[in-house]
Amino acid sequence: MDSATIDLQAEVNRLCHEIQTLEVQRESENGESITISDYILKRLEQLDVTSIFGLPGDFNMRMDFIEDHPTIKWIGNCNELNASYAADGYARVKERSIGVVVTTFGVGELSAINGIAGAFSEMVPVLHIVGVPSTTQLKSKPMLHHTLGNGRFDAYTKAAEQVTIAQAAIMTPRQAGPEIDRILTECITHARPVYLTLPMDLVAAKIPAKRLKVALPRTPPANNPDVENYVLDEIVKLVDDAKQDVVILVDACAIRHDVRQEVSDLLTKTQFPVYASPMGKTAVSEEHERYGGIYVGSITQPSIKEKVEGAKLILSIGALKSDFNTGMFTYHIPTARTVELHSDQTLIRHGHFPGIGMKLLLPKLTERLSKYKQGALKIPVLRFKLDVPKEGDYKISHAYFWPRLGKFFRKQDVIVAETGTSNFGVLDVPMPDKSIFVSQILFGSIGWATASTLGAALAARDRGLGRTILFTGDGSMQLTVQEISTMIHYKLKPIIFVLNNKGYNIERHLHGLDRKYNDIVDWKWTSLLTTLGDTDGKLSKSYTVRSKAELDKLLDDDEFASAQKIQLVEVLMDKYDTPRALQAAADLTAKMAAKSVG
Repeated sequence: MDSATIDLQAEVNRLCHEIQTLEVQRESENGESITISDYILKRLEQLDVTSIFGLPGDFNMRMDFIEDHPTIKWIGNCNELNASYAADGYARVKERSIGVVVTTFGVGELSAINGIAGAFSEMVPVLHIVGVPSTTQLKSKPMLHHTLGNGRFDAYTKAAEQVTIAQAAIMTPRQAGPEIDRILTECITHARPVYLTLPMDLVAAKIPAKRLKVALPRTPPANNPDVENYVLDEIVKLVDDAKQDVVILVDACAIRHDVRQEVSDLLTKTQFPVYASPMGKTAVSEEHERYGGIYVGSITQPSIKEKVEGAKLILSIGALKSDFNTGMFTYHIPTARTVELHSDQTLIRHGHFPGIGMKLLLPKLTERLSKYKQGALKIPVLRFKLDVPKEGDYKISHAYFWPRLGKFFRKQDVIVAETGTSNFGVLDVPMPDKSIFVSQILFGSIGWATASTLGAALAARDRGLGRTILFTGDGSMQLTVQEISTMIHYKLKPIIFVLNNKGYNIERHLHGLDRKYNDIVDWKWTSLLTTLGDTDGKLSKSYTVRSKAELDKLLDDDEFASAQKIQLVEVLMDKYDTPRALQAAADLTAKMAAKSVG
């Protein structure tokens, strides 16, 4: 679907919502009004938001409006970048809700923009609210603090336009309700960040409350019925031609665009074998009887690679074909054997059908394909296992660490992995049913995982999920370590594994194995929790493990596993040891670099 069509459909949706709102306003005799800030909070409450991240500033929305709200909590962060990462993590775990971050004009919003960019890249719905100068100042453009000093008051909005799908600048009370509803609708229907500026003199301005009675639309645009029927017929023909030798490959957008249930129904009624990409990990239960493992192109475990690439037809759901997600673009799946379902289009071999979205298509496709169930069941699916190797030495290697942690995971755990070493290490580890894997594989901002864990842990607590477990490196942790203090302040209890290998492991293996720029200053990691908030040591506990035996003893300890307090585990590892998948990716990267130079 081209940008013009998307814009047109968005305008149609907005007008339909406005018509519904006007009907409610005509029918209601109640002239109740509400402040703009409370209107925003009411809409967020309807979207099941219970935490808002950010920092106070002299221009941003008054914190007392949020702090006084009965169900939404203000989560004060250490800096705006961390706040945006936390909002991202919150939205990933609190599915069908959104993340929200509040910053002040200029200095605050620019600090947050990297986190917003990551959310845009990976299709995570986040609302960025920016408190800006008064409407009078925005028009007269005096040389205010936090500006560039040249009268360009729109400079930050122009920056935000590059990393958000919709923007709204509230300048009058009359436009507030419609504009707030418009960008929130864009946020939840497209799973992308949006940007809202609110002048300081309009925070308490009153607007009609009636339109709050009309829920924001979540349903995607209807598929053209004639084109949809043609698409369904074509897919069924391809399944017939494939003699039912069909594999389903699930990716990140199955999560982002809310088709988990539709995919589950498809698997139940067809029993086709299913595999996932790295970004789609835990999109389907990894304990499902037809689940075969993770496919990452040439980096894939050989037994999985053979099954996926040998299938006569691949039904791809929600693909995001980035470099790390595809094994450095080494998918060996010809277009002629592929059907791709996306949120706003369908690709059948070399045919392109814009506007045919998977949310509405999948239930109909499931009914059409259910007749193939018995034939699909004849296709064997090997349950991928990752056994803990028997190594003779005492050192904790990646080959040992990740399979051993796989035995530690439980149902409903939220597992957060930092970009790089941890992402690649945990890739092959089968995860329990109803667990949630959170990582930033496409944007790959080092340090993202620690601050994201704050949001993920809050969302997990809201949803009644299990433990929140973070895997990060010593280098990555140093970028955003301050947010551990926020976790302690709000009595969150994640288990934090810090892989201490004296620097940037992924960078070493991509380039500069022995270069000093990949080294870092070593910290006293076991002192962090007391330094960053647990001053009397009652709310936390820290450990250092140097050997396999020490690691095993800790993981087998019931008190540690129960996660009754925040815990940090420093894992001492060899400087040059690296996970299998990361080494394979590094080798591919080196080959690609050599070709480009040649």
